[in-house]
Amino acid sequence: MTSEHRDVRRSRSAGRLPLIAAMAAILALAGCTPADDSSKSNTTPSNVRLTQEQRAHIRIYTVAQTKFHKTVEAAGVVDFDNDQATAVLAPISGPVSRLLVSAGDHVQQGQPLATVESPDFAAAIGAYRKATAAASAARRLANLDRDLLAHNGVAAREAEQAESDAVGAESDRDAALQALVALNVDPQTIREVRANRRVAHAVGTIRAPISGTVVERLVTPGQLLQAGTTPCFTVADLSRVWVMSQVFGSNIASVSVGDTARISTGERDLQGRVENIAAEVDPNTRSIAVRVVVDNPGDLLRKQMYVRVQIQARRESSGLLIPVSAILRDDQNLPFVYLALADGSFARRHVTLGDRTGDSYDISEGLKPVDHVVVDGAVFVQFLQDQ
Repeated sequence: MTSEHRDVRRSRSAGRLPLIAAMAAILALAGCTPADDSSKSNTTPSNVRLTQEQRAHIRIYTVAQTKFHKTVEAAGVVDFDNDQATAVLAPISGPVSRLLVSAGDHVQQGQPLATVESPDFAAAIGAYRKATAAASAARRLANLDRDLLAHNGVAAREAEQAESDAVGAESDRDAALQALVALNVDPQTIREVRANRRVAHAVGTIRAPISGTVVERLVTPGQLLQAGTTPCFTVADLSRVWVMSQVFGSNIASVSVGDTARISTGERDLQGRVENIAAEVDPNTRSIAVRVVVDNPGDLLRKQMYVRVQIQARRESSGLLIPVSAILRDDQNLPFVYLALADGSFARRHVTLGDRTGDSYDISEGLKPVDHVVVDGAVFVQFLQDQ
């Protein structure tokens, strides 16, 4: 090889050296590039260690298998106790002449609620008056024929016919009386008719069928009523009401008739009892209706009021209960607790929450018996870990 060729090769090699050095520097920098922020955010927080003084401000709870009575929470709506509430229909036809009560008034059974100018009422009084007179006359004739029969003054067949006529007339009188009772005619008017005294201008009366509170007034003065079809009032005994609650999913297996329930209005709690559980699922809400009966002192609960229902199951359950104060939430709103480890540190442990019972949660996953969790001071431990 000539000296000229050697010089050319040396010059080419010399030109490549700076390029190789630059590429090596770039590769080195790439290898030293720190991880991006997302990889940092996915790292698990390191365990927390507390000083002896700091440990004095927390409380540790030992997890154990516990027997308890599950509490089922649900929303509820107040309704009348339909066994103690009734719609008052017009017993007679005619226009309303006077209203005697207003919504919210307390009434006694038989108390007048409204008066009605009714031809039915006048016709019923007239029919009873005629039936009473006819029965009285028929009875007198029957008694006379019986006396004549004893003295051979009349044939036995005639005496028997007179007795039959008297019995029929008395039956018509009793039926006319029942018609007056059905129309709520007051006893004083009936006594006056029976005594054959003239009755002053008689008007029909709508009376309360039960004692309670007038919760609805559905008629106005002058309104024309149709007997047996026009609703006039709703009277309910509000000393006891129903709370209709909706229970979802597996919780229904924990609810039984007779379970106690606590009804919360936000201002006061009342005690109730589960009286009925529906036999079918509501197709719109996919829930099952549970009826709770509640005593209602002072008419605190009113129809259509929303309340909170907590049903205490009589059936005993078993699980791992920990206080609510031990539960914290991470950035993804997932529940976790701080677990005390054997080396003295505290680590996060995500858990699956079951039903809440009072001030405790049933933990379905994440813990086992004899685990030790922080129940007081968990927020303090979280603060130290986030530093």
